[in-house]
Amino acid sequence: MKFPKVKAPPLPDTLNPRPRPPGAPPKRKPLEHAQEAGISAIDWVDERTSLAGALRWVLFRKVPRGTNWFYTLGSATLFAFLSQAVTGVFLAMYYRPDAAGGAYESVRHITNDVFLGEFVRGMHKWGSTVMVILVFLHMGRTFFFGAYKYPRELNWVIGAVLLILTMVMSFTGYLLPFDQRSYWATIVGVNINGTGPVVGPFLSDFLRGGAEFGATTLSRFYAIHMLLIPGAIAALIGAHLFLVTKLGTTAPPWLKANGDDRLHEDRV
Repeated sequence: MKFPKVKAPPLPDTLNPRPRPPGAPPKRKPLEHAQEAGISAIDWVDERTSLAGALRWVLFRKVPRGTNWFYTLGSATLFAFLSQAVTGVFLAMYYRPDAAGGAYESVRHITNDVFLGEFVRGMHKWGSTVMVILVFLHMGRTFFFGAYKYPRELNWVIGAVLLILTMVMSFTGYLLPFDQRSYWATIVGVNINGTGPVVGPFLSDFLRGGAEFGATTLSRFYAIHMLLIPGAIAALIGAHLFLVTKLGTTAPPWLKANGDDRLHEDRV
């Protein structure tokens, strides 16, 4: 048995959509509304912080003609540092700086039990080696291109300090798995530091956290590796990038030798 179709009752005029007036713009899609909301939010932040001018100052600047892939070593080093920071945060969520077996067991747990733990630990482990190599290559490029000369001497000093801090971060991170290899290698490294003139013995006592190598040593290395060195590196990288943007980069030495008058060009 079929029932006759009942016509829906008419809606009140207040519920019906109003007709679009002549000449009005077409109705926008939800994606366009979201895009406009994002632009409005960015404009709101920029009106109160004036970050757009600083961003234009960083991105729109003159770079020397003949710029090649050698100039990307600094950016690659920065990317390596950011990778180390991100992977280090995830590893710190599971790591326990306990010398009585807790450190070794936590590293074993990360490697064998945590989801993608071995992958993240591998990125952090081999990323440290990559970062050290990139820092040396970047310093070598700066030296052979003569980018340490006036007026960039301060930037060269900051880069040298960043190189030292990178080596210190690698040294302090080597002990954290607290296995036989890292334990004895760190003892050798601390004893080598102790042979330095004047400050050597004090530096060894500071790294050990006392006269003997013990549980305090692991906690001290962990604090230096996780808090002190990354904070100092981040601050110096900020100063380094500011000076690079302010002073610009040097032209390749072969262009200077040829006496090219058009050494710079506008790039983004």
